Amino acid sequence: MEIKSPALTVDAAIIIDGKFALIKRKNEPFKGMWALPGGFVDLGESVEDATRREAKEETGLDIELIALLGVYSDPKRDPRGHTVSVVYLAKPVGGELKAADDAADAKLFAPEDDPLLAFDHAIILNDALEAAKRLDFM
Repeated sequence: MEIKSPALTVDAAIIIDGKFALIKRKNEPFKGMWALPGGFVDLGESVEDATRREAKEETGLDIELIALLGVYSDPKRDPRGHTVSVVYLAKPVGGELKAADDAADAKLFAPEDDPLLAFDHAIILNDALEAAKRLDFM
């Protein structure tokens, strides 16, 4: 029996001094656009560990997961195929913000900034901003 399922991904909404840490994508899809640091969960890896790993690989930051923001599963969110992303609010606990791995750049954006965002990350960032305010984290 063949099992077909969506791919599992993670993203981190990292907040630093009221701003979000975003990476500029080095590769397609959405090459050159800004995105939350994240990626695919490896087989045998928890979503929590994958979120911390992807954040470190792409931003140089060690993060603490603050809260589960949500699960984003629109089948059209990724042009490569159906992906489901588990997204966490996070804060840095070490490291230095710098682009690494498949990120061309990494920088902080204030909530009022309007970078060109990949995937459904505009929706996720809006949700993250609202959640951070509710949690008194902004």
